[in-house]
Amino acid sequence: MTTAAHRIEELILQTDASGAPVRLEYVRGHTRWEASPSSRHQKMLQRIERSVRPSFDGETGCSCSTLVDVLIRFPDPDGSFKRPDLSIFCTEPPDSDEALEVLPVAVVEILSPGYEDKDLGLDGAPFYLAHGVVDVVVVDPRTGVVFHFQRDRSPVTLQAPVTLDLTCGCSLDVP
Repeated sequence: MTTAAHRIEELILQTDASGAPVRLEYVRGHTRWEASPSSRHQKMLQRIERSVRPSFDGETGCSCSTLVDVLIRFPDPDGSFKRPDLSIFCTEPPDSDEALEVLPVAVVEILSPGYEDKDLGLDGAPFYLAHGVVDVVVVDPRTGVVFHFQRDRSPVTLQAPVTLDLTCGCSLDVP
């Protein structure tokens, strides 16, 4: 890891440890911040996380392990760090006090007012897909609109409540 990337990771982790009311990310050479999430955001996230399970259509070998709000280092030239609202892994990720270097197979982002571009713009779904995440689900908890982005497929817009079957062999419910 470069010295600059190490300093950025350290700054993000120190901000987390201090209890600051912001969440920091570093994406494609730019620091991004977001205010701490609202109760609407957190409640939707909890409902979705509780619903994640292996799909019933066959054995995929994916454990559908989840982590909420975990810092992940992406393998891009800028040394980007993102913090998906919900990350889904096929193998349980390691315990770590630093950013994970294991990429999730799927992520779920919950839109917050004023930060829609963070999840729907270039640093959101397109960034995740370009770096190996296979499914990206973006949920607007105020309207119930659900965007499902998949590698090599056109995005799909749905209306909650909906059950999604992910490429990795996991399913989730958006209430």
